Amino acid sequence: MSIELNEDDIDRIIGMAWEDRTPFDAIEAQFGVNEQAVIELMRREMKASSFRMWRQRVQGRATKHVAKRDFAEGRHKCDRQRAISNNKISKR
Repeated sequence: MSIELNEDDIDRIIGMAWEDRTPFDAIEAQFGVNEQAVIELMRREMKASSFRMWRQRVQGRATKHVAKRDFAEGRHKCDRQRAISNNKISKR
């Protein structure tokens, strides 16, 4: 990964990756980290068992991929996302 991320960014990316309705496109828009880089980051930062559980949840999940969704906008945000500081998406 060529993008330098601080601890807060890494924590937020992991949180967004765990959220079912936050697509990888939202992570890329906010942090410049594509889906493959998120997978690599999760593999590096998490325990092996937690990573396997996350991958099993994410694989094939339509809500994690904008192109596979049956709704256009407004539903990818967690209801707590607005309260998180330094979150560029919620401040738009």
